[in-house]
Amino acid sequence: MLYAATDAKLFGRIPLKHIVLMQMRFDGLLGFPGGLVNPSKESLESGLSRELREELGMAIDVSPEDHFSSSLSHSGPKLVAHFFTKKMTEAELREAEAAAVTKATDHGLEVMGMVRVPLFSMKNDGGFPSFLSHSFISNSRSQLLSALRVLELVSQEDVEAAVGKADKIRQTKAQ
Repeated sequence: MLYAATDAKLFGRIPLKHIVLMQMRFDGLLGFPGGLVNPSKESLESGLSRELREELGMAIDVSPEDHFSSSLSHSGPKLVAHFFTKKMTEAELREAEAAAVTKATDHGLEVMGMVRVPLFSMKNDGGFPSFLSHSFISNSRSQLLSALRVLELVSQEDVEAAVGKADKIRQTKAQ
């Protein structure tokens, strides 16, 4: 998960506070940049850096300190999902967004585009609650929520409120 602090305000009044990037994948699901790494050929960090070059079109150094969590996949092939978080400057993040469109070899193929997570809530449940009601690949939704809480990008209370509203939105869509 690539993220940065920001002073930007939506419509000049809603503070964004942080920018968090995700991507729309080829299968229509939201997820994070990354992919398969063969540990006999490369380290997790070098493999992730390679995947970021392919999906974002620029080199981003990833270190062991950026490792956030690991989990075993319980569906499909047995894989261990390693989740990394990388704090960047806002300028670096903007550069990554631009490179993802203009330089990434996977743009328009494996990756449909980068998406900023709206970390604010609006009166009509727009923003974060609406975003969370969409479909995510594997455990990327829980990775996002965990990272937002642990890194204190969004308060526990705001995460819980957004999840509750998102669940209601999903139930309404299902009817």
